[in-house]
Amino acid sequence: MIDFLLNPNVAYLVLVLAFLMTIMALIIPGTGVIEVFALSALAWSGYAAYQLNINYWALAILVLGVIPFYLALRKWRNLVYLALTIVALEVGSAFLFKGEGWMPAVNPFFSLVVSVLTGGFVWVTARKAMEASQAPRAHDPDKLIGQIGEANTVIYNEGSIQLESELWSARSELSIPAGSKVRVVRREGLTLIVEKV
Repeated sequence: MIDFLLNPNVAYLVLVLAFLMTIMALIIPGTGVIEVFALSALAWSGYAAYQLNINYWALAILVLGVIPFYLALRKWRNLVYLALTIVALEVGSAFLFKGEGWMPAVNPFFSLVVSVLTGGFVWVTARKAMEASQAPRAHDPDKLIGQIGEANTVIYNEGSIQLESELWSARSELSIPAGSKVRVVRREGLTLIVEKV
């Protein structure tokens, strides 16, 4: 079993999956599940790299590939940096394990297939994340100030109002009976402060 897991092709696949999950965790932070799997895969990849002979120049390319990825997502949002990240990921991971001469230990056909699939996946998901981060906000809660709605419940310390087709949490300084028309005075977070019309 250990021989199978230390096969350069398997170690390469686990390494690529680790980087993919790490990129996904950076693009779409969430519950921590992806982060745990990414950390586990990175730990296994580190163990495989320790057991197998590695090319340190390929490891340097992998590590340096984080820089253009950061620039693509956070700073300049340029697709050239994303392309550099994909190239660094594919070249660095394919040549990470030493083979005979300049040939990688990973099967070149397998490396090519995995590179095309992962490169395409990273390209599409990172582009979509960049587009979403640059898109204007679809809903601006500050535009609700001054609008008229209807109290769904009695509103005092807490309650809810119907404003157009949306239900909002609301508060008022005075008690407002359910069914009354209300005007939005201001907003505190996602709670609307209202007054009776």
